[in-house]
Amino acid sequence: MANIDPIAVLSDVHGNRWALEAVLHDIDRRGIRRFVNLGDCVYGPLDPAGTADLLMSLGQRTVRGNEDRIILQDDSGAPVSPTLAYTRDQLKARHMKWLAGLPLSATIEPDVFLLHGTPERDDQYLLREVTLLGLCERSLEDLATLLQGINYPLILCGHDHLPGTMTLPDGRLVVNPGSVGLQAYTDDQPHDHAVSTGSPHARYAVVNRVNSGWTADHLEVEYDWATAAATALTNGRDDWAHWLRTGRAGV
Repeated sequence: MANIDPIAVLSDVHGNRWALEAVLHDIDRRGIRRFVNLGDCVYGPLDPAGTADLLMSLGQRTVRGNEDRIILQDDSGAPVSPTLAYTRDQLKARHMKWLAGLPLSATIEPDVFLLHGTPERDDQYLLREVTLLGLCERSLEDLATLLQGINYPLILCGHDHLPGTMTLPDGRLVVNPGSVGLQAYTDDQPHDHAVSTGSPHARYAVVNRVNSGWTADHLEVEYDWATAAATALTNGRDDWAHWLRTGRAGV
């Protein structure tokens, strides 16, 4: 029989232990007993090891994100960014073993599917797409095509750091909880674009089973983003420091 208790949905912690601790406290305050984690757990100029230790100690269902994969992959002598080098240097063998054991997708209950990006690519946004004009919401038709064969009533995704919910014509609910640890960033793949939530609050979602299917609530949590930003600055990422302080990718 399916569990009817609510589920907290976390994603994209990016080594931000301070944000993760605040979200976990909020989950506990609400009496929620379980959560899932949709990947990109530790990459970033913050506290990769502390974040990994905390997530590992809780033993909740976690899938691997694209930047978890990048930490593990063999660069074959290619140049490595300072932030990637920092992340790897901070992590111990137990952390790497945990990351390597994470699946690319998973299911919980009989009807909930977890993934980071899309079924085919962990580095592709699901609810949004990048065009030459920037980031925009994906059409329901395109979303249905990407999710062909993923016949679960509730699909949980991450990767783009933006909270979002879309309902497909057949009733499947797709939920992105937003990011616990990083509320803005810029990227140049597949085209230049910026992501901003507009405030530095940590974000997560809570999904509930109801008679008609599932519902999702998106939540924001205050945390010590000043310390997180100062840590990023100390570790050579003034861009991350700005994103963490403001939740905005621009000036």
